[in-house]
Amino acid sequence: MTVADAAQTYDPARDPLIIWRRATLSGLAVALAVAAIFALGAGAMEIAPLRVVEILLQAMGIDTGTVIEPYEAAALMSVRLPRILLALACGATLGVAGASLQALFRNPLADPTLVGVADGAAVGAVAWIVFGGFGLAAFGAWGIILVAFVGGLIATSGVMLIARGEGRIDIATLLLAGLAMKALAGALLGYLIFLANDLQMRSLTFWLLGSLGGATWSTIIPASIAMGVSVLLLAPLARPFDALALGEAEAGHLGVRVERTKRIAVGAVALGVGAGTALTGVIGFVGLVAPHIIRLIGGADHRFVLPGSALLGALLIVGADTLARTMVAPAELPIGVVTSALGAPFFFWLLRSRGSAKR
Repeated sequence: MTVADAAQTYDPARDPLIIWRRATLSGLAVALAVAAIFALGAGAMEIAPLRVVEILLQAMGIDTGTVIEPYEAAALMSVRLPRILLALACGATLGVAGASLQALFRNPLADPTLVGVADGAAVGAVAWIVFGGFGLAAFGAWGIILVAFVGGLIATSGVMLIARGEGRIDIATLLLAGLAMKALAGALLGYLIFLANDLQMRSLTFWLLGSLGGATWSTIIPASIAMGVSVLLLAPLARPFDALALGEAEAGHLGVRVERTKRIAVGAVALGVGAGTALTGVIGFVGLVAPHIIRLIGGADHRFVLPGSALLGALLIVGADTLARTMVAPAELPIGVVTSALGAPFFFWLLRSRGSAKR
C-alpha cells in the first residue's frame, strides 16, 4: 500500500489515540459535573446531591414536583453557586494559561507565575485594596480586575521588553527576566503590606494565600467575561503551539507567525490570570500540574492538551476548594494552601523524573 492509499483509507474516528483522547475529555467533563454538584452540597449545611439538582432545575424554571425550602435555595444560589462558578472559570483559565506558557517556552516546568503575570496582578490588586481603589471604587469588581490586569500586563510587558532582541523574544532571557520580575513584585507586595492597616492586613494575608470566599454574582460576572475572552484567544493557538515544539525557525517555515503568537499568548494569559487573581488571590501549581498530567494521559497535541487542561484545572480547583471548606469546618483553609500541599509533591516528582531522564 502506498502512502497515498494509506492516507485515503485513514479514518480518524477509528484511530485508537483519538478515541482515547475523546474518552478522556468526556470522562473529565463528567467528573467535573459530579464534583461541582457535590461541592454545591458541601458545607456547614449539607445538601444532598439529588436535592442540589432539584434546586438548580427549579431555578431554571423546571418543576420537579418537590418543595424546596427557601433557606436551602438561598444558600445554594446566592452563596455556593457563584463560588463554584468562579472555581470553574479560574481553574479552566489557569489550566489553559499553564499549557500555553509551557508550549510557548517549550518547557513543562513553566506556569503563569513564570513571566510575572500572577505576581504583577497581585501587586495591582493589593495596591487597589491598600489605597482604597485609587478613587475608582465606584467601578466595583471591574475596577480591581482592570488594575490587576494592568499590573500583570505591565510586569509581562517589562519582561518581554527585556527579552526582546533584534525583533525577537529570546526564551532563555525571558525566563530569567521573569524570575527577576517575580522578586521585584515580591518586594512591592511586602511594602504594600507594610502600609496596610490591621483590617487590611488580615484581608490581604488571607487573599495572598488564595480564597474563593469573596465570590458574588456582581464580582464573578466581569471576571468570568475577562477569563472567557482569555481562553477564547488561546484556543485557536493549538496548531501554532504544536509547530513551536519543533523550534521557532521550523515553526516559521511552516507558516506560523511566531512573534504574533507570542504576543497573543502572553497578552491573553495576562488578561485571564489577572482577572482570576483579582478575585481569588494567588493560587499556585494548578497551571503547572494540570497540563503535565494531560500530556501524560494523551500526548502533546494541543488540540487535546488545551481543552483537557481546562477541564482538569477546573476539576482541581473545585476539589481543592471543597477540601478547603470542609477539612477544618466551620473554619476555612486558604485554597492556596491546599493546592500547594497537593502540587508541591508532584513538582518534586516532576523535577526528579526530568533529572533521571537526563542521566
